[in-house]
Amino acid sequence: MKLVAVSAGLSTPSSTRLLADRLAAAVRDGLAARDLEAETEVVELRELAVAVANHLVTGFPQPRLAAAIDAVTSADGLIAVTPVFTASYSGLFKSFFDLIDPDALTGRPVLVAATGGTARHSLVLDHALRPLFAYLRAAVVPTAVYAASEDWGSGGDEYTDGLPARIRRAAGELAALMAARPAGKRPADDAAALDRHLADLRFD
Repeated sequence: MKLVAVSAGLSTPSSTRLLADRLAAAVRDGLAARDLEAETEVVELRELAVAVANHLVTGFPQPRLAAAIDAVTSADGLIAVTPVFTASYSGLFKSFFDLIDPDALTGRPVLVAATGGTARHSLVLDHALRPLFAYLRAAVVPTAVYAASEDWGSGGDEYTDGLPARIRRAAGELAALMAARPAGKRPADDAAALDRHLADLRFD
């Protein structure tokens, strides 16, 4: 199976890339528990920023950008991670997904995640990221992951799961949806299958 993670982090090192890597590793573990293997590719949008801008102006992708778009649209599972800017996803993140054909992600299992300096921005997951992928008709897993600065290294408390637990839960959901779809399957609409398999999900 093919797992693709899109990271829109702008700095090096990047907490956005770190979160993408941890999510990808957890998804691979979830697939391995189901006797499935996944080839993983990370698309670093910071390396494609100029190519994205040129494509928006000219309508023609450079080869490296075309390869990134093909990787995303051919993935069996997608992880999309963005830093929060002005209470929403970054402009680079949105510009990249503006280049994706509106039908290319129909029914595709997607895990959305975001990073930011404060937990106050966690609503970006439901107010920005979910609507974006709902428009693209992707099958977004129930658990989204937000990582604020204070979440790194935190185990949570009796009322709130820590970041590692949220990563495991979200990754388990994505692995379950990927396992439910044959590799390379491109159905016109996976809504019925999504409902069936989400109802069957069980997590510790």
